[in-house]
Amino acid sequence: MLRLLALSLLFVAVSAHAQPRASDPSSSGGELIFEQAAFDVTYYDLELEVLPDQRALNGSLTMHAEVTIPTNTVVLDLDTTFTEVQVTEAGRALAFERHGGRLWIDLGRTRQSGEKLIVRVEYDGQPRVAPNPPWQGGFTWVDRGDGTWWVGVSCQGEGADVWWPVKDHPSDEPDSLRISATVPARHTAVSAGRLRGTTDHSDGRRTFDWFVSTPINNYGLSLYVAPYEEATIPYTSTAGEDLPITFYALPEDVEKAERLLPQIADQLRFMEEVFGPYPFRADKYAVAQSPYLGMEHQTAIAYGDTFTDNEFGFDWLHLHELAHEWWGNLVTVPDWRHFWVHEGTAEYVEALYAERLGGPDAYRRYLLSKRGRIANQNPVVPGESRDTQEAYFGRRTPTGATDADVYFKGMWFLHTLRWAVNDDASFMRALRRMTYPDPSMETVTDGSQTRFATTEDFQRILEQETGDDLGDLFRLYLYQPHLPRLVTEREGDVLRLRWETPEGYPIDLPVEVSVDGEAKRAPMSGGQGEITVPLGAEVAIDPNDWLLMEN
Repeated sequence: MLRLLALSLLFVAVSAHAQPRASDPSSSGGELIFEQAAFDVTYYDLELEVLPDQRALNGSLTMHAEVTIPTNTVVLDLDTTFTEVQVTEAGRALAFERHGGRLWIDLGRTRQSGEKLIVRVEYDGQPRVAPNPPWQGGFTWVDRGDGTWWVGVSCQGEGADVWWPVKDHPSDEPDSLRISATVPARHTAVSAGRLRGTTDHSDGRRTFDWFVSTPINNYGLSLYVAPYEEATIPYTSTAGEDLPITFYALPEDVEKAERLLPQIADQLRFMEEVFGPYPFRADKYAVAQSPYLGMEHQTAIAYGDTFTDNEFGFDWLHLHELAHEWWGNLVTVPDWRHFWVHEGTAEYVEALYAERLGGPDAYRRYLLSKRGRIANQNPVVPGESRDTQEAYFGRRTPTGATDADVYFKGMWFLHTLRWAVNDDASFMRALRRMTYPDPSMETVTDGSQTRFATTEDFQRILEQETGDDLGDLFRLYLYQPHLPRLVTEREGDVLRLRWETPEGYPIDLPVEVSVDGEAKRAPMSGGQGEITVPLGAEVAIDPNDWLLMEN
């Protein structure tokens, strides 16, 4: 498929066939075992019946894949809550073993590289109920009391195997995907991709057939079921294509959704102008009201907020999830250790939008409103492969609080980089090249515009576009947890500055100094610098809060 991260990941854990072992049902990703590295998913076909009264699913998944390393066993992930499981190939039953949340499927013979696989898994059961969605995921079932339900699924931390059989690793995505959902009458089932049709059945059920024409990450596929009503606004992409925006809202909130739509269109325009055309315009852009706060589900983001603006004049939740269509869905990290690329950049997008609406002062205030949430307890980018729990959900500060530095330190790192680069045009161009490395890719909608990228890719593109060597700053802020300290010393009319770094290496990070209200940029070659300051002058260090530092 278009987005398999080939040999570099295939050999993470392929030295020998592993003994069947369980996966952690509360996490996703991590080390890629041989029996999953040995095949590349090209297409998923998922058929579901949602039974709200029973809080249950009846499902079948047909996986199309290509063998990449000879193997007689493949592994799919499926939560243990599904107790009725059958596996077949071309109508022939395949033997399998269940070990925790994994299906170890015996293919009957060794399949060779390049062979095609079509494996079907039928399964029934009650999916886990989300205890604290979306941070602790699963299904959310809301009985509306009028014979209808409001249902949603969130699984970024746990992985898509909480509701369908899947190769639950971020390094492999299908080229395309179909999801067919059958729900009780009076309900609409919303999912990723383009709606190809609906079928009304004589027994009071309705089937919605959705098709995703591009690669999609596992947690980016979702399902919403409710008696939705649609609010729509026309929109023309910067690429010149008509792309109506649809909000699937509960009946009582349709007017609120209609009032939000113009702002949604403005935010979409902002994202397109800064980062390139909306990448999934061949399918749709939609927002679905969800029974939890939000999530970046591809082409149908979850919105569960209050339809109100923040103090900066915009709905932050919609903008954050919209940003993930570029940073998370278009550009996807192949290992959760690079998770900040998704979240830190999406947070920074919020600050950029505040700047668009309110100028530099609003930008600065927005960043400062997040500054106190930086923990500096763990590296933003760990040194080894991580699953979701290790990379985010399991990160803790000494007080036991969640360490959210992938969000807020990542955001502030980009802010400090913007100062270090000292060229807004090249900095913003680098962000756009991160989403679309080649401008010709901005015209593509067939799925080939999507790609994997890592922290190292981000650094390389920034250095290419700016001409700066940024390695020391990436190492300082991302690969170890502690902040630099700025030491200042004033002697006569000379102000001396010196960076002290946790590992003792010099950083050439310039410092802004205000002298009697006039801002000066002090170079810091080798981590040291000095400027002339008239006696009696009023001096302020970093008056505009550009620097992420200890003091």
